[in-house]
Amino acid sequence: MRTETEVLIAGAGPAGLVLACELARRGVAHVLLERDAEPFAGSRGKGLQPRSLEVLEDLGVLERVLALGGPYPPIRMEVDGEVAFSGYMDEPREATADVPYPNGWMVPQWRTGSILRERLAELGGAVVPDAALVSFAQDGAGVTAVVREAGEEREIRAKYLVGTDGGRSTVRKGLGVTFLGETREEERMLIGDVRARGLDHDVWSIFQSKARPFPVALCPLAGTDTFQVFLPVPPGAPIPELSLAVFQEAVDAAAGAGRIELTELVWSSVFRPNIRMAERFRVDRVFLAGDAAHVHSPAGGQGLNTGVQDAYNLGWKLAAVLQGGDTGLLDTYEAERLPVAANVLGLSTALHEKVREGAADALRRDDPELQQLVLGYPGSPLTVERRAAPAEAHAGDRAPDAIGKADGASVRLFPLIHTGSPVLLAFGGGARRVAEAVAPALTVAVGSPAFEDVDGTAHTAYGVAEGRDTLFVLRPDGYIGLATDTPEEAETSAYLTRLTAH
Repeated sequence: MRTETEVLIAGAGPAGLVLACELARRGVAHVLLERDAEPFAGSRGKGLQPRSLEVLEDLGVLERVLALGGPYPPIRMEVDGEVAFSGYMDEPREATADVPYPNGWMVPQWRTGSILRERLAELGGAVVPDAALVSFAQDGAGVTAVVREAGEEREIRAKYLVGTDGGRSTVRKGLGVTFLGETREEERMLIGDVRARGLDHDVWSIFQSKARPFPVALCPLAGTDTFQVFLPVPPGAPIPELSLAVFQEAVDAAAGAGRIELTELVWSSVFRPNIRMAERFRVDRVFLAGDAAHVHSPAGGQGLNTGVQDAYNLGWKLAAVLQGGDTGLLDTYEAERLPVAANVLGLSTALHEKVREGAADALRRDDPELQQLVLGYPGSPLTVERRAAPAEAHAGDRAPDAIGKADGASVRLFPLIHTGSPVLLAFGGGARRVAEAVAPALTVAVGSPAFEDVDGTAHTAYGVAEGRDTLFVLRPDGYIGLATDTPEEAETSAYLTRLTAH
């Protein structure tokens, strides 16, 4: 049997699910394969960064994520029985007009996956379980894949293939793309989700010893009655049995016998720090995203979030090209995401080293880049800065939120500019006239009845002086593409064409 589709996605983790949702809401036919018969059941990537929360809001699932998760708890760290640190990794921040979600949010990965599967079903899509990609071959018109589903092989013909199939990616290996980096076998850990007695569910408990390079950590998982446990395996020691008794013995050794009772081991795995990145994210009609493209230390909570951003970047571009846009748009995926992934990999690796070395600031997570709000695409072929002296918001940056008024009621800018389509954000009458002449349906005019900037938060966030004509063309993924204070119809129209189907 042979199935035909436009996009074949191998791997239904968070990156694959976000990509499928992006395609589904744009009406792009796709098939999402998952080699496992049942959804992933562990907490693993438990933290969502502020930029990911904005993406999930755009996908229509943020309310569910907020309801089923919670804020990061404070940490209590003991070193050889003495309290050495008590406080937050990153002090909670207040929301502002331009950053509505300034703090990370804790949600077990299994729950994030469940929410995204539910959303995909609402959009008319579905995951094909127990379906593994066996092999594929591409030509000038598409990709032919062999899939083993429930023990039977079949063919799927797609115009594009995206590998979101994890660190051991079949897609990446099939492409022959080198996975640069290292696996640190000497730093193995056991990770598990447990139920326990004797632990405060409002505190992240960490037990360190000067005799061990890595701590034993028990993190309460928001919205559940379980804790995520990390246990170091001594260098050179065999991997022990993944049992409740083994986890209990390690916790007793770290925290003191009889202090904490583990009552159930819900999920467990062996973790080996992989610090790797694919040398390419695209080979012709085949793309890599998420862990198939880059794998991280868990320090800093960057892996899942970077994969979500990969998918969010690629989805609208695939849709635009499949609906008649210039295929050159797809070249920008690797050009944009590979440098970001390299930067984030460096951040998470540096944090990992601090934890391993027991550095005094090993628990700090206040680097703005970790929130992924300041990561952008300044060097992208899609980034066009036409202003002589740009201020707050530059071309290539994330487009900030703002708070204004409409019919006397408070409104946010995000719902107006996060529509899944490009947006012409106009400041001043001249810019508005240009925008409406080019694409009235895509125009959002600051100062119009739809968004009165009564407190000036939009002007401040975008660095526009009151009364100055400035036009921003915002990409479907919420980044500033073109920024100009001399807006012209011809340039605006030509740039908009680069982002859309003809």
